[in-house]
Amino acid sequence: AGWFRRLLHKPKPSSVESSLNSGCSASSSPSSSSAESSSSSPSSSLAGSVPLSPILVSDISASGSARWTKSYDVCICHSEVDLELVEELVSYLEGQPESFRCFLQLRDATPGSAVVTELCDAVQNSHCWVMLITPSFLQDPWCKYQMHQALAEAPMANGRTIPVVKDVDRKDYPRELRSLYYIYMMMKEKSFKQIRDTIVR
Repeated sequence: AGWFRRLLHKPKPSSVESSLNSGCSASSSPSSSSAESSSSSPSSSLAGSVPLSPILVSDISASGSARWTKSYDVCICHSEVDLELVEELVSYLEGQPESFRCFLQLRDATPGSAVVTELCDAVQNSHCWVMLITPSFLQDPWCKYQMHQALAEAPMANGRTIPVVKDVDRKDYPRELRSLYYIYMMMKEKSFKQIRDTIVR
Protein backbone atom coordinates (compact mmCIF):
# COMPACT_ATOMS: atom_id res chain seq x y z
CA ALA A 1 0.00 0.00 0.00
CA GLY A 2 2.91 2.36 0.73
CA TRP A 3 4.31 2.16 -2.78
CA PHE A 4 0.84 2.87 -4.20
CA ARG A 5 0.46 6.01 -2.05
CA ARG A 6 3.91 7.21 -3.15
CA LEU A 7 2.89 6.63 -6.77
CA LEU A 8 -0.29 8.69 -6.30
CA HIS A 9 1.63 11.59 -4.73
CA LYS A 10 4.45 11.50 -7.25
CA PRO A 11 4.85 14.93 -8.97
CA LYS A 12 3.47 15.20 -12.48
CA PRO A 13 6.07 15.15 -15.30
CA SER A 14 7.17 18.59 -16.44
CA SER A 15 6.19 17.70 -20.03
CA VAL A 16 2.52 17.97 -19.08
CA GLU A 17 3.08 21.44 -17.68
CA SER A 18 5.08 22.54 -20.70
CA SER A 19 2.38 21.32 -23.08
CA LEU A 20 -0.21 23.31 -21.11
CA ASN A 21 1.99 26.40 -21.11
CA SER A 22 2.69 26.21 -24.84
CA GLY A 23 -1.04 25.88 -25.43
CA CYS A 24 -0.65 25.68 -29.20
CA SER A 25 -0.63 22.01 -30.08
CA ALA A 26 -3.80 21.17 -31.95
CA SER A 27 -2.91 17.51 -31.56
CA SER A 28 -2.68 17.15 -27.76
CA SER A 29 -3.82 13.71 -26.74
CA PRO A 30 -6.90 13.00 -24.62
CA SER A 31 -4.63 11.36 -22.05
CA SER A 32 -2.65 14.55 -21.49
CA SER A 33 -5.77 16.63 -21.07
CA SER A 34 -7.26 14.16 -18.63
CA ALA A 35 -4.04 14.22 -16.64
CA GLU A 36 -4.21 17.98 -16.42
CA SER A 37 -7.87 18.04 -15.45
CA SER A 38 -7.41 15.36 -12.80
CA SER A 39 -4.72 17.45 -11.12
CA SER A 40 -7.05 20.43 -10.82
CA SER A 41 -9.93 20.87 -8.42
CA PRO A 42 -13.24 19.12 -9.22
CA SER A 43 -14.94 22.43 -9.96
CA SER A 44 -12.42 23.44 -12.62
CA SER A 45 -11.61 21.90 -16.01
CA LEU A 46 -9.09 22.30 -18.80
CA ALA A 47 -11.75 23.93 -20.96
CA GLY A 48 -12.48 26.43 -18.22
CA SER A 49 -8.79 27.30 -17.86
CA VAL A 50 -8.28 28.25 -21.53
CA PRO A 51 -9.44 31.91 -21.20
CA LEU A 52 -7.07 32.37 -18.23
CA SER A 53 -4.01 31.55 -20.36
CA PRO A 54 -4.53 33.13 -23.80
CA ILE A 55 -2.43 31.83 -26.67
CA LEU A 56 0.06 34.42 -27.84
CA VAL A 57 1.58 34.69 -31.30
CA SER A 58 5.01 34.61 -29.64
CA ASP A 59 4.14 31.25 -28.01
CA ILE A 60 3.03 29.77 -31.34
CA SER A 61 6.08 31.09 -33.20
CA ALA A 62 8.65 30.08 -30.55
CA SER A 63 11.26 27.67 -31.88
CA GLY A 64 10.58 25.26 -29.00
CA SER A 65 6.86 25.23 -29.71
CA ALA A 66 5.09 21.96 -30.51
CA ARG A 67 4.02 23.68 -33.71
CA TRP A 68 7.35 22.89 -35.36
CA THR A 69 7.00 19.14 -34.92
CA LYS A 70 4.94 19.14 -38.15
CA SER A 71 5.63 20.60 -41.58
CA TYR A 72 2.21 22.27 -41.84
CA ASP A 73 -0.24 23.85 -39.45
CA VAL A 74 -3.24 22.96 -41.56
CA CYS A 75 -4.05 20.80 -44.56
CA ILE A 76 -7.02 21.97 -46.65
CA CYS A 77 -9.19 19.20 -48.12
CA HIS A 78 -11.55 20.40 -50.84
CA SER A 79 -13.08 19.82 -54.24
CA GLU A 80 -11.39 21.39 -57.27
CA VAL A 81 -14.68 23.19 -57.98
CA ASP A 82 -14.21 25.13 -54.72
CA LEU A 83 -10.58 26.08 -55.41
CA GLU A 84 -11.25 29.84 -55.64
CA LEU A 85 -12.85 29.94 -52.18
CA VAL A 86 -10.09 27.77 -50.72
CA GLU A 87 -7.39 30.03 -52.18
CA GLU A 88 -9.07 32.98 -50.43
CA LEU A 89 -9.09 31.02 -47.15
CA VAL A 90 -5.42 30.06 -47.52
CA SER A 91 -4.50 33.67 -48.33
CA TYR A 92 -6.35 34.80 -45.20
CA LEU A 93 -4.70 32.22 -42.93
CA GLU A 94 -1.19 32.79 -44.26
CA GLY A 95 -1.66 36.56 -43.85
CA GLN A 96 -2.50 36.27 -40.13
CA PRO A 97 0.05 37.27 -37.46
CA GLU A 98 0.66 33.55 -36.84
CA SER A 99 1.63 33.07 -40.52
CA PHE A 100 -0.10 29.69 -40.69
CA ARG A 101 1.63 27.14 -42.91
CA CYS A 102 -1.09 25.72 -45.17
CA PHE A 103 -0.88 22.71 -47.46
CA LEU A 104 -2.83 23.29 -50.66
CA GLN A 105 -2.48 20.29 -52.92
CA LEU A 106 -2.47 22.01 -56.31
CA ARG A 107 0.11 24.52 -55.08
CA ASP A 108 2.32 22.53 -52.70
CA ALA A 109 2.43 18.97 -54.08
CA THR A 110 5.81 17.95 -55.51
CA PRO A 111 5.71 17.51 -59.29
CA GLY A 112 6.36 13.90 -60.26
CA SER A 113 5.28 12.48 -56.90
CA ALA A 114 2.38 10.06 -56.58
CA VAL A 115 -0.86 11.89 -55.74
CA VAL A 116 -1.82 9.44 -52.99
CA THR A 117 1.66 9.60 -51.43
CA GLU A 118 1.59 13.41 -51.41
CA LEU A 119 -1.83 13.42 -49.76
CA CYS A 120 -0.86 10.89 -47.08
CA ASP A 121 2.34 12.81 -46.32
CA ALA A 122 0.43 16.11 -46.06
CA VAL A 123 -2.16 14.60 -43.72
CA GLN A 124 0.53 13.06 -41.48
CA ASN A 125 2.61 16.23 -41.46
CA SER A 126 -0.21 18.65 -40.57
CA HIS A 127 -1.46 19.54 -37.10
CA CYS A 128 -5.07 19.76 -38.29
CA TRP A 129 -7.25 19.42 -41.37
CA VAL A 130 -9.92 21.77 -42.65
CA MET A 131 -12.49 19.99 -44.80
CA LEU A 132 -14.64 22.24 -46.97
CA ILE A 133 -17.83 20.18 -47.23
CA THR A 134 -19.81 21.39 -50.26
CA PRO A 135 -22.07 19.60 -52.77
CA SER A 136 -18.99 19.19 -55.01
CA PHE A 137 -17.01 17.66 -52.13
CA LEU A 138 -19.78 15.09 -51.54
CA GLN A 139 -19.84 14.06 -55.21
CA ASP A 140 -16.06 13.69 -55.53
CA PRO A 141 -14.65 10.23 -54.60
CA TRP A 142 -11.19 11.77 -54.17
CA CYS A 143 -12.53 14.16 -51.53
CA LYS A 144 -14.08 11.26 -49.64
CA TYR A 145 -10.72 9.49 -49.76
CA GLN A 146 -9.05 12.59 -48.29
CA MET A 147 -11.66 12.70 -45.54
CA HIS A 148 -11.08 9.06 -44.63
CA GLN A 149 -7.31 9.57 -44.59
CA ALA A 150 -7.67 12.47 -42.14
CA LEU A 151 -10.05 10.51 -39.91
CA ALA A 152 -7.72 7.50 -39.96
CA GLU A 153 -4.83 9.72 -38.84
CA ALA A 154 -6.81 10.94 -35.79
CA PRO A 155 -9.65 8.44 -35.18
CA MET A 156 -10.91 10.25 -32.08
CA ALA A 157 -10.68 13.63 -33.88
CA ASN A 158 -9.31 15.45 -30.81
CA GLY A 159 -9.92 18.82 -32.44
CA ARG A 160 -7.72 18.08 -35.42
CA THR A 161 -10.48 17.63 -38.01
CA ILE A 162 -12.38 20.87 -38.69
CA PRO A 163 -15.40 20.42 -40.98
CA VAL A 164 -16.56 23.61 -42.72
CA VAL A 165 -20.00 23.20 -44.27
CA LYS A 166 -21.28 25.28 -47.19
CA ASP A 167 -24.59 24.81 -49.04
CA VAL A 168 -25.11 21.25 -47.77
CA ASP A 169 -28.34 19.93 -46.24
CA ARG A 170 -28.06 18.15 -42.92
CA LYS A 171 -29.37 14.92 -44.46
CA ASP A 172 -26.46 14.93 -46.94
CA TYR A 173 -23.77 15.65 -44.35
CA PRO A 174 -21.22 12.77 -44.17
CA ARG A 175 -22.10 10.28 -41.45
CA GLU A 176 -18.42 9.90 -40.59
CA LEU A 177 -18.30 13.53 -39.42
CA ARG A 178 -21.56 13.70 -37.47
CA SER A 179 -19.83 13.27 -34.12
CA LEU A 180 -17.80 16.48 -34.73
CA TYR A 181 -18.78 20.11 -34.32
CA TYR A 182 -18.58 22.00 -37.59
CA ILE A 183 -18.44 25.57 -38.87
CA TYR A 184 -21.31 26.57 -41.13
CA MET A 185 -20.09 29.04 -43.73
CA MET A 186 -22.49 31.87 -44.38
CA MET A 187 -20.58 35.15 -44.16
CA LYS A 188 -17.12 34.44 -45.55
CA GLU A 189 -15.13 36.85 -43.35
CA LYS A 190 -16.78 35.63 -40.14
CA SER A 191 -16.28 31.98 -41.11
CA PHE A 192 -12.62 32.56 -41.97
CA LYS A 193 -12.11 34.07 -38.51
CA GLN A 194 -13.84 31.07 -36.88
CA ILE A 195 -11.53 28.71 -38.78
CA ARG A 196 -8.48 30.72 -37.71
CA ASP A 197 -9.57 30.72 -34.05
CA THR A 198 -10.24 26.98 -34.15
CA ILE A 199 -6.79 26.24 -35.58
CA VAL A 200 -5.14 28.33 -32.86
CA ARG A 201 -6.95 26.43 -30.11
